[in-house]
Amino acid sequence: MRPSRPTIADVARAAGVSKGAVSFALNGRPGVGEETRTRILAVAASLGWAPSHRARALSVSRAFSVGMVIARPPELLGADPFYPSFIAGVERTLADRGQALVLQVVPDLSVEEASYRRLANAERVDGVFVLDLRLGDPRIALLAELRLPAVTIGRPDVPSDHPALLVDDRPGVAAAVNHLVELGHRRIAHVSGPLHFLHGSVRQQAWEQALAAAGLPTGRSIESDFSAAGGAQATRTLLEGDDPPTAIVYGNDLMAIAGLSIAVQQGIRVPDELSITGFDDTELAGYVNPALTTVRTDPFGWGRAAADALLDLIDGKPEADIPIPPARLIVRGSTAPPPIPPS
Repeated sequence: MRPSRPTIADVARAAGVSKGAVSFALNGRPGVGEETRTRILAVAASLGWAPSHRARALSVSRAFSVGMVIARPPELLGADPFYPSFIAGVERTLADRGQALVLQVVPDLSVEEASYRRLANAERVDGVFVLDLRLGDPRIALLAELRLPAVTIGRPDVPSDHPALLVDDRPGVAAAVNHLVELGHRRIAHVSGPLHFLHGSVRQQAWEQALAAAGLPTGRSIESDFSAAGGAQATRTLLEGDDPPTAIVYGNDLMAIAGLSIAVQQGIRVPDELSITGFDDTELAGYVNPALTTVRTDPFGWGRAAADALLDLIDGKPEADIPIPPARLIVRGSTAPPPIPPS
């Protein structure tokens, strides 16, 4: 028979104090002397007492959980290395602070709002992370209506009272374009993620602005979906078109690595005949051949910072936007001067 777990009453009986005194001591609240507190904690430890999460949640009307709703096809989510790293950072902080993550992956936007409403109405979470911000994102107003504390990953383009992790992709993209311009490239194309995502749109704008600042005309840009298959198809379209580019700036590493593979299949030498840059600096980027020049971000650190900010917000601490270090370019073997045109 499974032994029953010790209760506060057991600790009180063994320590010779009231259950109220035990509660004060175990929750770090005033009301008991330091000597008594030390004795109660020692007795609790000797009995193997551990707090009941359910009882704790009921006593303070808290779920001790935070939520993350992601509206992407699950198979696409699994292929994107950003999410495992970001979630690992979130989990690391939540574990340190005795909290849990409720993750819901929904197939499309039609069920996204209902997921947020269920989480809020059932009081399953105390707050949420908002990722994959969209242009005019309706979730900002929805979360205000639900009175659900939230931290956004990036600053929305609509009015928002939620603290934001100040992700700025523009310096990284500009550095990639400037690097290619300094190498001598003049036909620099772009493969973007979905442009209804704020980060997809911002990265494309940064590419355009960097070309304009260099005095170059806007090259060809193809909207893709951040997937390997999408990156491969976009690369075929660019390389098989008239006047193909000598360099391609991709919206993430996954599409860039797929594009590199397509170039090799078509007998195009990288970087001698085509330069390629990615975004994210995933682990694989340093091991493909040639190693990928890319923009380094820190999704693990972002996850930790976002979790700290959200838990502080839930605890009632005033929370401002959270600055993070800017992304930076990592130059590797996939970029080089463009081929010399035949005379």
